[in-house]
Amino acid sequence: MTDTASAALAPPASASPSFSPEAAAVSTPTGPGPRRLRRLGPGRRLPYTRLLGPAVLVLVWSVASLTGALDPRVLPAPWTVVQTGVHRWTDGPLATDIADSLWRATQGFAIGLTLGVVLALLAGLSRTGEALVDGSVQINRAIPTLGLIPLFILWLGIGETFKVAIITIVVYIPIYLNLYSALSGIDQRFVQLAEVLGLSRLQFIRQIVIPGALPGFFVGLRLGVTGSWLSLVVLEQINSTSGLGYMMFQAQNYGQTDVIVLGLLIYGIFGFVSDSIVRILERRVLSWRHSLNN
Repeated sequence: MTDTASAALAPPASASPSFSPEAAAVSTPTGPGPRRLRRLGPGRRLPYTRLLGPAVLVLVWSVASLTGALDPRVLPAPWTVVQTGVHRWTDGPLATDIADSLWRATQGFAIGLTLGVVLALLAGLSRTGEALVDGSVQINRAIPTLGLIPLFILWLGIGETFKVAIITIVVYIPIYLNLYSALSGIDQRFVQLAEVLGLSRLQFIRQIVIPGALPGFFVGLRLGVTGSWLSLVVLEQINSTSGLGYMMFQAQNYGQTDVIVLGLLIYGIFGFVSDSIVRILERRVLSWRHSLNN
């Protein structure tokens, strides 16, 4: 490929149909338009600014507890929940429960991520693959995943395997849907450009299709990360002897509201941290999207 052809391919390689307006703004960094868009774009927000909303909620929760507006039997005060967490960490099995939950979520997420990417590539890059894969995934998507629990217990037993299998399904579906949509939605103009430049199919996929599909992939990745934690809280209440869900189930039997709230807060923290990691990775990989603010 000549240098001219390589230069011509540079803009499409990082563009997709839904992001072309951003690319257009980047190409004209001066003038009033980019300045207006600067306030609407993703920006280089400081990581800790996302903590403002949760901090306000904790402040309202604390004030309501101090003033007596919130019944501690309904929702214990924040400091009560913190004390419970410290006690269960030092003298109880909280560390083991957290480690077991992390291991289950990690296994399911890793398998779901791999499965979702492989199926999306098969369906998005090949008409034969689309005919074989997409219909089955859409059927699987229409079936409530948690409704599969009784069947999976019969197939896989009531141990750890069925829990990981359910998490895998919850994770792979959003990753597949978003990546497949991005792969199959490449602008026709890029196809015509590749034909004019004489690109091979492999070059077209590597230089145009894959970079253009990355934004959709990261959307699915964020949904998949969240889904792994949402499903885990239910699965760990089924024949488990450890894990945060098991801890919350036991606390329900003994009326320990503070322990239940503690478990929910830990799930929320895990979800927030994992989503933030994906966002940081997305910012690094798709750094071109944030040049609006330069």
